[in-house]
Amino acid sequence: MTPTVPKNSLLIILAFIAIYVIWGSTYLLNKIAVSSLDPFMLGCCRFITSGLLIFIIAKSLGISIGITKRQLLNTAIAGFFFLSFGNGVVVWALRYVDSSFAALEISSQPLVVLILMRIFQGKKISPMSLLGVCLGFLGIYLLVSQKSVLSQENSVIGMLMILCCMISWASASLFVGKADLPKNFFVNTGYQMIFGGFFLGIASIALGEQWSSPLHWTSEVQLSMILLIIFGSIVAFTSFNYLLKVVSPEKVATNTYVNPIIALLLGWYFLDETITLQSIIASVILLTGVYFINSKKKLVLLSRFKTSKRF
Repeated sequence: MTPTVPKNSLLIILAFIAIYVIWGSTYLLNKIAVSSLDPFMLGCCRFITSGLLIFIIAKSLGISIGITKRQLLNTAIAGFFFLSFGNGVVVWALRYVDSSFAALEISSQPLVVLILMRIFQGKKISPMSLLGVCLGFLGIYLLVSQKSVLSQENSVIGMLMILCCMISWASASLFVGKADLPKNFFVNTGYQMIFGGFFLGIASIALGEQWSSPLHWTSEVQLSMILLIIFGSIVAFTSFNYLLKVVSPEKVATNTYVNPIIALLLGWYFLDETITLQSIIASVILLTGVYFINSKKKLVLLSRFKTSKRF
């Protein structure tokens, strides 16, 4: 029998701040880091370090990190599609698109999950969700059709790669729903991060990326990496899983709507990214569509696939 997690009002508030602000700020932090570092090397360092820290914390808490061969294989698969491709390529795409744009595009992730569920599982789409899909497509069209976006060098490639990442993430979310994975979410995440970082390291070496010591990084990049590892990969994720146990899933899922707004404001304030009227209209339409898609019947899946998201 799973023990009940006691509620603590202050912890709940702090946890919500974590998944709202920290996850929303990871786009800015990745944008800063990738401006100086090669993307796959960046992801490799970040996830392997985060995974090792998680294992150290788990051992200090007396949590066993032992898993079966099947679980090892499944965490490797999940780590590749969630982190190596699903996150690593997004960071690569941030070289060509604004952080706020990436966050808004990725906010349509539930739309991709719903479509894949229809294609591969034959799930029926409810009228409310169908309306959400239509609004989602309209919002994405308004977002990506802006001249200011299309005029940026390689912006189309960046947008298409982010779309591929969303498909990768959605496919992985369906996979982990039925896969045999470690029951302890901390251990599960640790292995996924280690494998995700390992595959990114292989990709980095294969592509001839330039590796450098953290001692040679700029202070801004060093700070961004520290924040991504400690807060983006560990604190926010732990907060998310704590909230899933003490509040309703629909309340936890509200980070779907808040993260893009945080990313939009931070990108505008710190990176001088332009916020156009069309971007605002597109974001309102897109997030409204996501709201309709995130009906209570879909929240279980939404919570499941977000367990590993935006480390």
